[in-house]
Amino acid sequence: MDELIALDHALFLELNRHHSPFWDAVMILISNKYVWFPFYGVLVGLFIYFYKRKGWLMVLSLGASVGLADFISSGILKPTVARLRPCHDLTLGEVVNAVDGCGGQYGFVSSHAANAFAVAIFVIMLLPKKQWGFKLLLLVWATAISYSRVYLGVHYPGDITGGALIGIATAWLSMYFYKKASERYAFWQS
Repeated sequence: MDELIALDHALFLELNRHHSPFWDAVMILISNKYVWFPFYGVLVGLFIYFYKRKGWLMVLSLGASVGLADFISSGILKPTVARLRPCHDLTLGEVVNAVDGCGGQYGFVSSHAANAFAVAIFVIMLLPKKQWGFKLLLLVWATAISYSRVYLGVHYPGDITGGALIGIATAWLSMYFYKKASERYAFWQS
């Protein structure tokens, strides 16, 4: 376990050390959850417009995926594991580039990564196979949000990986319940 932690620290320091004023501003913007609200609004609108009642079930299922990912990451794991964020870790000293403040005390797992991957994977599973371009864009979007957290000095790569895995798992779970509800209840069919 000590070797994994040392590797996580080394990878963090390598990824966090490359900075410029331009990329600082870009990463702050990417990491800001409020910047993405218009995207979420358009996504919800498209689901409802194209799928009517079934679109509402999609929105509820997507919300469940994100809500569960956020609860597991912030409500259960962060306080239970209590792993300090890099910017709060005194062993790293002055080498952390905390570009936009540090946030809460604990960082395992990243809620940003969990939530972004919960959205991306759920929507990817909903889309038809021929929509590979948009699917790739969703993966790039979730990865960029996740990487921005390391760049900004508030998460280790292990925090990001754990968060992404939680987001993927909650997306799969929500998709399972979405499929069961849409098959079982005729209300969602029209």
